[in-house]
Amino acid sequence: MSTAETVAAAVLIGPGVILSAAALISQRGDKADSAAVRQVLAESATHRANRHASAPPDGGEGAPAPTDGQHVPLATVLPFPAARRAA
Repeated sequence: MSTAETVAAAVLIGPGVILSAAALISQRGDKADSAAVRQVLAESATHRANRHASAPPDGGEGAPAPTDGQHVPLATVLPFPAARRAA
């Protein structure tokens, strides 16, 4: 193997070896990070589940509950026309 071939191999293969080593080192901590993220998400879900669902987040008054069990529309409902114009 000549000097030119050795230099060419070092130039072409060297950066790949260095980058792959750096990538492997950076992936070592992924499991610990994932466990921490899962723990924070579980705590957040527990916190949200424990909050009162009836009260809005700003502490105001919640929506009124229907007394007769019927669906009460919150706004006037307008029917759509049966036939639409052709586009």
